[in-house]
Formats: sequence, structure tokens, C-alpha cells
Amino acid sequence: MIEVLAKLGRGPVFLAGEVLECVITFTNPLSASSTSASSEMLAWASAQIHCQFHASENRVALPPSDGSKHDVQAENETVFVPNRGERGQCILSTPPKILFCDLRLDPGESKSYSYCETLPVDGPPSFRGQSVKYVYKLTIGCQRVNSPIKLLRVPFRVLVLHGLKDYQFPQDEAVAPSNPFLEEEEGLKKDSRLADLATELLMVATSRRSLHLYNISNTRGKVGTFCIFKTVYKIGEDVIGTFNFSEGDIPCLQFSVSLQTEESIQEEFQRRRGQPVSFTMHARHQESCLHTAQSSFSLPIPLSSTPGFTTNIVSLKWRLHFEFVTAGESAGTCLVRGSQSEAVTWTGVEQMEVDTFSWDLPIKVLPTNPILASYVSQFSSTNSITI
Repeated sequence: MIEVLAKLGRGPVFLAGEVLECVITFTNPLSASSTSASSEMLAWASAQIHCQFHASENRVALPPSDGSKHDVQAENETVFVPNRGERGQCILSTPPKILFCDLRLDPGESKSYSYCETLPVDGPPSFRGQSVKYVYKLTIGCQRVNSPIKLLRVPFRVLVLHGLKDYQFPQDEAVAPSNPFLEEEEGLKKDSRLADLATELLMVATSRRSLHLYNISNTRGKVGTFCIFKTVYKIGEDVIGTFNFSEGDIPCLQFSVSLQTEESIQEEFQRRRGQPVSFTMHARHQESCLHTAQSSFSLPIPLSSTPGFTTNIVSLKWRLHFEFVTAGESAGTCLVRGSQSEAVTWTGVEQMEVDTFSWDLPIKVLPTNPILASYVSQFSSTNSITI
């Protein structure tokens, strides 16, 4: 028996273009004092990153794919196919890397190997939607002699930030900040600079503030105004907005604001012409606001959500969805006097005619620092298997 342990040192979330580093440890768990202790042999081990794509058959019409090559490989037990047995299509993969050949482990002995690979910048982000899924995995395959291949899959999340692909790092390393007391490999230096650059680009893009004022009105007149200071955010931020109903002609009885994503399939891949768009709500604020002059809301963008993106098959956009309930006629109040002449009790009307209308405001949502997103990731940094 051999235990295989794979650990992502920095966490399970990465930016496209970063270097993924995984330490893979092979251990013979039997102690040397055991009477049944014996050496264990592995013929080989290899690792590879791939992105698996899966689409809902009811919503997405994909062209037929030639899967005969994978079927032939699946029958051959000596061929390493990282997505063997998984649903969907492998749309992206890195070249496989051999970790070792002919490994012998004595009882209680363990050996570790480091796997490093740059994540492709031209791939889609990790996404689990209602119509399609993009899932990234690091698959480690190992095999005993005359035994079937065992696969250890390490799922992780990929965020895509546009603009990093075209950035060229300076050739003169002397101008780059460095610590002479730390020795870093060239790949790790570039990886660190890439994360710092991404943080800087995100800070610049999401820190620009300008007043955006919108008049809220229906067919009968003005209801109020809505104010928001920016429309570009990164995941983990709060979307904050304020309402002013004091200058409205139509009383607003209630409003709700929903933070939503809009998942739409490109026209050429739609199962039915004109099929509806899929919406997912991530946060919601509702408030009764009769006789309220001003109000506000704060909606958090979950760190686990996917920033907006577009591929040749699907498009994901973010928006604020507003719903307003207004009085159909002048809203008054009823005065009910008590037993004493000076006592007055205010009560609401029992029935009121209302009108409803909605409004959508598009916003842009970008990724965030992958280390921050790792804190709430559903994936574990450590995965193991026993063979």
C-alpha cells in the first residue's frame, strides 16, 4: 500500500498565467518494526493540468465531437488519460510531465516531487453555471507493474484578468525591487510580479469614482433618484447605492435591489431559437419606504462567485435588478382619535392601489487577489489517495 498526497502550497485559487506549484508525496506507511513490512514499487507517475467543459443538453447544442481517440486510449491501461471517466470534453490541457520511473519505497519511507506548470492565459475561468461548467483539475496518475492506473485529481479555481496576457516584464531585472537576502527561482519571481501586477491593475480599475445619478420614474411621474459612485467592482467588494424619494411626485411604498448574474448562450449554440437567459441571484435587499425621504443598500459580491467573462459558447454579465412598488393614487393616512380629545392615533390605510415596475443597471465585476479568494474556496489544498 502506498499513500499519495498532493498539496497546493499557496491555496486552490490562481490567476491565469500564474505558476501552479504542487508538492506530491509518495509514502509507504508500514513501519519498519512491523513483521509484515515490505518494500513497495511504482512503475511511473505523471501529472497534467486540464480544463473539463460540460454543457446542459437541454440548453446548449454543441457540434458532435470525435471521441474515438479517447475511447481507444481508455482501453489501454498503460496510457495516461487525465480526464478518463469524466463527463464532458477536455478543452484545454498542458503537456504531461513525468515525475519518476521505477520508484522503490521501503517501509516508512516517503519521497516528494515538485510539479510546476504555468496556467494557460487563453483558457476560460472556472465557472459552474446553469448551462455550462468549466472545471480545472490537476490529475496525477501512477501505476504499479501489471496493475491499472490510479488517478488522483486535485481541483482548483482559475480567475482570468484581461490585460495580463499582453504585459511584457522588463528585461532589466536591476530596476525591479528585490530582496538580496532571499534566493528565488526565476519562475517564482515572475509569478510574484504577475500577482502584484494583477493587484495593481484591479486597484486602478475599481478605485475610480464618479457620481452616477439616475431618475426613477414611471408613466405617471417621478418616483425619486438613485445614486451610485462606481459601476466597476471586484469580487469581495460591496455594491453601495442610495435613494432619494423626497423630490418624487409618486410615493414609493417598497423597493428591492438584487445582485444578479446573467448567463446567456451564444446564438449559434442555443438549443432553441430565442431561448431565455438564465439568471442567478447572489444578494438581495428589500425595504418598505412609505414616507421615507432617503434610503440606501449594501450588497456584497461573494468571493466564491465568477467575474464576468465571454467565451465562444457562453457569456456571463452582472447587473443590479430593481423592483419598485408605487402608490396608484395619493397615499394618505387615517386619523383615529382616542377617548381623549387630544389623543390621536396614526394608522395606515387598509387598501391601496399600487403600480409595479422594474429596472436593470449593468455593472462590471472583475477578479480579485487569488490568495484572498482561497480563504473561501470550496476546494481543499490537500488531496490524497491510497493505491
